[in-house]
Amino acid sequence: MEPTSRRGVAAVIRLLTVTFVLVLSLAAPARAHVVASGAELQVTQTFAEGEVTLVIAGVSRVPAPLRVSAQAVAPSGTRLDLELRSLTDASRSSGSVTVGQGAAELPAGHTGPHELRVRAGDETAVIPFQVVTADVAFWDMLLDGAFVAVGLLLVAGVLTGRLSRPIVGGASAAAAVAVVVMLLQPYLSPVRAEGGRPYALGRFSTLPARPATGEEFTLTLRLADGSTGRPVDDLAVHHEAPAHVVVTSSDGGVFRHVHPLRTAPGVLTVRLRVPRPGRYFAHAEIERQGSGGQLLSGTFEVSGAPEASGALEGSGAFEGSGALEDPGGARPGIEAREAAVPRLTPARPTRAGPVTIEVSPEGPIQPWLGMPGHLIVRSADGTHLAHSHGMRAGGSALRFTLTLPEPGRYLAWAQYATGGRLVTLPFTVEVDR
Repeated sequence: MEPTSRRGVAAVIRLLTVTFVLVLSLAAPARAHVVASGAELQVTQTFAEGEVTLVIAGVSRVPAPLRVSAQAVAPSGTRLDLELRSLTDASRSSGSVTVGQGAAELPAGHTGPHELRVRAGDETAVIPFQVVTADVAFWDMLLDGAFVAVGLLLVAGVLTGRLSRPIVGGASAAAAVAVVVMLLQPYLSPVRAEGGRPYALGRFSTLPARPATGEEFTLTLRLADGSTGRPVDDLAVHHEAPAHVVVTSSDGGVFRHVHPLRTAPGVLTVRLRVPRPGRYFAHAEIERQGSGGQLLSGTFEVSGAPEASGALEGSGAFEGSGALEDPGGARPGIEAREAAVPRLTPARPTRAGPVTIEVSPEGPIQPWLGMPGHLIVRSADGTHLAHSHGMRAGGSALRFTLTLPEPGRYLAWAQYATGGRLVTLPFTVEVDR
């Protein structure tokens, strides 16, 4: 091959390298709250048996079997009865799956809105979702075609040993088309405008109206549109759950982080037991589709006599509260630990200033709700709640960063999964003026 030809091959290779690097640098970032076409959907729900994550596999075409599996931090072997219902033509299919074992295949005949009904014992959750397949747009085909053309021209030139001007020009033109389409694609693809939705109005209630210590009760959250008053039934799955509910006693000695079942449009319920009487705070994190996140809050009262603390008696989780009660309500695989001694930077946080909190887990971390760890922080009076997600920070440490708005004392709970257990570490944070 002549020196000129070698230089031409090198130039084309450099052009292709630059083009592919540009493709990677311009790729759209992943969005944690959006389920893309063909991607799996994970939804965590709190049943009486414990936390279960339903995994609905994505499909590339229909009709096709929809694979549904159930996972848990500590697999329980619980059987779940499933029913898939199309909201378009009311067609149904049913099956069952065991938590931590295999998957059920439910026929999906078409795209569009569906409901997955999940029954565990006498509890039923209804999960709405969309069966979506990938649509190939004209601009995607043009982009792929341009790259194929570059590759074919390059291969043809190498095989023939002649990288003539037409071949070099064709490869350059195809690469230029690919770059131009990449740059213009966000503006060429149709975009559906989302003006956002009104905030939801939330109301907490309990059944019975006055729960007693040690007895099971149902906590219900009813959601209504702030504009029309109609039930809100368009919650987005964020961090693997349509809603995250935190229930704490006023002194912080009792803590629950649960994921209620959707039992009807705009109605979310979860069964609980608590060991102490008194005032309880309920906070719910929700996110409507096409809108931002929202925090709803309420209170309820529990009557009766305090139950004896279990294995954690005397742990001194918070001043005046004694032990941190089992955060899982005696569910398998969930443990509370004695008050943690986290590392804070700065050691004395200030109002509206960022603080980094580092804790050391007991063992290798398992992802839970899509993240290595979670940190819940509540003001002493219950008016403020923050939820931060942890990242691994060298070795097995977990690091959280957040900002607290007012001076005072905050109650905090760090949560992570390890060795088939969900561990909760309580501690306090004092914020200076």
